[in-house]
Amino acid sequence: MTDTTAMLRAFCDAIEQRNGRAFAELFTADGVYHDVFYGAFAGRENIAAMIDDWFYRTATDFRWDMHDAVTDGTTLYARYTFSYRSTLPEADGARAMFEGVAIMTLREGQIVSYREVANTAPAFVDLKFAPERITKIVAKQGAELKARPEMQRHLT
Repeated sequence: MTDTTAMLRAFCDAIEQRNGRAFAELFTADGVYHDVFYGAFAGRENIAAMIDDWFYRTATDFRWDMHDAVTDGTTLYARYTFSYRSTLPEADGARAMFEGVAIMTLREGQIVSYREVANTAPAFVDLKFAPERITKIVAKQGAELKARPEMQRHLT
């Protein structure tokens, strides 16, 4: 668990410090980060750009904490709390807050795949998103859920 704890702390620190390179080094060369908002980023170069550019494009002052991690050495689950200060004009500097569960596939101590299940609704209110914008985002998340192989049985 010490290695897992250190990896999760490095994960959070890299995001908070806008250090995409350090973040990407936690992933295998062919690793993929599936972001709940921005989609999939494959490979270390793209994962680093996600942190340095995409995350910080409309936000600052990130805070990320992992809690209650559980792993069997191949799969890692951790509940997380996450927030940032939005720079979107309509948000008026609000801090957007999320809670979620990180789901990571591991290989030799590195992340092969990261995805998450996140409660994004409170953040949309914090950010003062219009109802139409929220509907568009939630519809996209629903389409991505329905496209996953493990959901096919539920669609019939």
